[in-house]
Amino acid sequence: MRIVQVTTQTVGGPAEHAVDVAVGLVARGHDSHVVGPRTARTDAATSAGVTWHDVPVVSKRDLRGGVASARRLRALRPDVVHLQDRRAGWLGRALAPTLRGREGRTGVVYTMHGVADGLSDLVAGNARAAERRRRDGWYYLTGERAITRWSGGRVVVPSIAVATYAVEHVGLPTRIIDVVPNGVDPARFDGSRAPSGDPVAVWVGVLAAVKRVDLLLDAVASVPRLRLLVVGDGPLRDEVERRCASSDLAGRVELAGWVDDPTALLATADLYALTSDAENCPLSLLEAMATGLPVVATAVGGVPEVVRDGVEGLLCPAGDLEAVTGALGRLAGDPYLRRLFGVAARERILDEFTLDHCVEGLLASYAASRSGA
Repeated sequence: MRIVQVTTQTVGGPAEHAVDVAVGLVARGHDSHVVGPRTARTDAATSAGVTWHDVPVVSKRDLRGGVASARRLRALRPDVVHLQDRRAGWLGRALAPTLRGREGRTGVVYTMHGVADGLSDLVAGNARAAERRRRDGWYYLTGERAITRWSGGRVVVPSIAVATYAVEHVGLPTRIIDVVPNGVDPARFDGSRAPSGDPVAVWVGVLAAVKRVDLLLDAVASVPRLRLLVVGDGPLRDEVERRCASSDLAGRVELAGWVDDPTALLATADLYALTSDAENCPLSLLEAMATGLPVVATAVGGVPEVVRDGVEGLLCPAGDLEAVTGALGRLAGDPYLRRLFGVAARERILDEFTLDHCVEGLLASYAASRSGA
């Protein structure tokens, strides 16, 4: 099939996932394309056989970019269009009847990678990550329901928790929702772990309020000898830098900034920390587990579907500083437990969360979208 991934982002989980899926489809013999702005992984993707169409759409009001994307999609005459972020989802689903044409053979699939911060508490385990705005209901609930109905396509959700939200709160019919967890290529990650010196926790992501790096820093400050590697950047960078300069953290936190591929940095750590108020099925978590890192995480969204408490790591309620501090302290002080959880974490990825698992699930969704099932 000719399958087109559509993305409007250059960094972040949806953009990374789009590239992974596009490359995975090439490996299975499909004619795989990406329509969207170039990213740090574009050259690697094209080398793997993906055809990349550099068409940026920089905002919801970018009419020129939207028209250019629409023209490119129509010219490609794809068998399946897979929309990989919220902006791409609105654009592609609005165009769905046109893309299908008279023969109606083009499948349209949208991945719901997350939930608006103001509605995040509607997902099991999540805290509300931002003040609920008046427009959240009509844009993310009523609007989402309407555009999905208009498109006649399918919705992929990487976790059961967010799929339940899509049914119970957005009002989408269960028959059009496919739960397909994200996946990673385990061959990219070194699963062997050897503790050395003071333990190092690693955090990877966007420095935004929903990620609760403030809570993580407070917890690390209370765990003797534990060091922290922060990989990422974002709007709270200055605030994080100021907190790291405090006397209880000075010299214990390294801010690595944004990196295109965190693989090498993950390999330097002893455990992975995730303290978000809300998540779906975070790629950084899967990558850390594929590296063989034990996990301390908040039990939000789809995280408990990946990490089993006491097996691959330790889970804590969202926003619970005492619980996070205790979990970090327990793993920091017990190399044997870290090794036990780390081996189990990599096995968990190999068993259920590889890129092959993900692509297999998506191909079933693609087939259903083309048949109108």
